[in-house]
Amino acid sequence: QVQLVESGGGLVQPGGSLRLSCAASGLLFSMYAMSWYRQAPGKERELVAIITSRGGIANYADSAKGRFTISRDNAANTVYLQMNSLKPEDTAVYYCKATLARAVYWGQGTQVTVSS
Repeated sequence: QVQLVESGGGLVQPGGSLRLSCAASGLLFSMYAMSWYRQAPGKERELVAIITSRGGIANYADSAKGRFTISRDNAANTVYLQMNSLKPEDTAVYYCKATLARAVYWGQGTQVTVSS
């Protein structure tokens, strides 16, 4: 049974930082591309960042470039999203996603709220 469990969300002030984690189990983690998505109330889910299976290539949404960093530890079966200089518009539920060909798995999400 595949499980992706996100953690690290919470309430943070504008300009602050958070580090999200997504722990995977039940799959050969090192084979999967991993990504972070987010969904704000009333909006569609959008891609934030993606990293290749071995971590050699990472890509970001324009809204995340220069502020967010995606990374992974294949030995720990975990992907991370370091978020700096957070803005109120970053408020959303953040989800991790594992992809390998047609196999796609999602976590349950973690809430990030940026507010003073």
